[in-house]
Order: sequence, then structure tokens, then C-alpha cells
Amino acid sequence: MDPVTEFLGTLQMERGASPNTLLAYRRDLEGFRGFLRKERRSVGEVSPRDLTRYLGWLRARGLGSKSVARHLSAVRGLYRHLLETGGVGRDPTEHLDSPKPPRRLPRVLSMADAVALIEAPDIARADGLRDRALLELLYASGLRASEALGLRIEDVNVSAGYVVPTGKGSRQRMVPVGAQALRWVRQYLKLGRPQFVKRAAVGALFVNRFGRPLSRQALWGIIKKSARRAGVRATVSPHTLRHSFATHLLERGADLRSVQAMLGHADISTTQIYTHLSSRVVRDMYMRFHPRARKAG
Repeated sequence: MDPVTEFLGTLQMERGASPNTLLAYRRDLEGFRGFLRKERRSVGEVSPRDLTRYLGWLRARGLGSKSVARHLSAVRGLYRHLLETGGVGRDPTEHLDSPKPPRRLPRVLSMADAVALIEAPDIARADGLRDRALLELLYASGLRASEALGLRIEDVNVSAGYVVPTGKGSRQRMVPVGAQALRWVRQYLKLGRPQFVKRAAVGALFVNRFGRPLSRQALWGIIKKSARRAGVRATVSPHTLRHSFATHLLERGADLRSVQAMLGHADISTTQIYTHLSSRVVRDMYMRFHPRARKAG
């Protein structure tokens, strides 16, 4: 039996692949066989060098990294199947790296839009006080959504001006928080949260109207509602505020290592995605600090 047909049959019968998945695999593998015919090679005699040429052939046809990776995934699946069934003696894709898609720059709000979003909740209501405190804290500290929602009252030191979130790998860190965010957290603790939690027991900082910890879905709803009220047209998520926090700090002169510590990144290469400063900011910095940036008088 044809190896591609046999592989697709296995996907359907043993793994329950959907018709759309089978169609996509068939299309990608037919393209692979077209390449092999051009190279006068059969499926069973392909070498890693042939596959390197195949990836180059895909790129020459104008395919991006994501599409190339999808084609390679189909070919990789085919050879794993052939190796299991004895169709080939070794898998030529074993040491072949999938192309990495280009890293997308995070979406960032302007400072004006960030302020408008944060100030949107109706602070005459208890849930509005909570929402204002939560949004202020997200933008003031760059916390991940899970970190902010996981905060307990004792994790916030209002007098000293910092929070202690628990990040990835259960690692804790100390993050400074500005005066404005702390003021709204105090207001929420004094006037808002007691309306949701009647007893004074220590627990989650941000709670819903039943006194239970706020969910991720609720946080998304708060941000979307606030964006609508503020007239912010960009798509906004909890991570948008985290990205905006980091970018605005860097634009105003913060050093990368400090931002890394506040964000809780284990590797500074993760933080470097935030160095996409606008050309105007970079030019202004150059003009201010380079000794020969200006004409001699």
C-alpha cells in the first residue's frame, strides 16, 4: 500500500483524526511527494539533507515559518509511522528542528489609553471600587492575571508600598507599587470588599459579590467593560496592561534588569521583547546623550 495512504488510514482509524485534519495532512504530504518526484527520490530513501532542501523549497514558494512548520509536522508524522511499522530503518526528521515563528511584539496601550481604561470603573459602586483597585494594581505592578487574582490581603503591604505575588514555579517576588494604586487598594479594602465579605477573615484580596475569589473570566469581563467605557478601541487583555507597564517604564528610562525583576522573568531574553521602543523615543534618547549628536556651535 502507498505509505501516505496507509499513514492517513492509521490517523483516521486509530487516532480518530477529523476529516479536516486528514485533508490538511494529505495536501501537505502530496506537496512533499511532489518535491521528491522533482528530486527523483522515494519516500523510503529520504535523508536529512533532502529534508533541509525540502524546507528551503517551501520557503522559496513564499511560505512563512508557521506554514513551513505545519508541513514539516505532517512529514514528521509520516516517518514516525513508517519507523513504527518497519517501513524505514531510521527517522530522517529525528534531528531536524522545526522553524520558529517570528516573535510577535506585544500589544501596548498608549499612556493616555492606559489611564482612561484604569479610570473607567464606576467608583460609586462596591464592584467599581474593586475594579478600579484591580486595574490600578495591574498597571502599577505588571502582575500576570493569575498573580493578581491569587493575591491574598497579607500579600499587599500598603504602608511599605509593595506586593508579594506568587509567580511561575511558585516563586515569590517583591514588586513595588505606586501611591495611586495603593490609594485605591486602601479604598477598596475599606469600602468595597466589606460589602462582599462580611467577616474579617484573611483571604483573597479580589473577590466577587459572593465573597469568593475573582475568576479569570470575571477579570476579562472587567477589562472589556472598562475599555468600552473608556472608548479604547484596541483589543485589551490582562496581559496588555502587563506589556504596557513594562514598555512605559522602559520608555521613561528604566533599565532592563529592573523591569525583568519586577515582571518575574527568569531569563532576561524574555524581557527583551519589551525593548521595542518607538523610533521617536530612541532618537530623543540619542540626541540627549550622544556627545556628538548635535552640530558644533
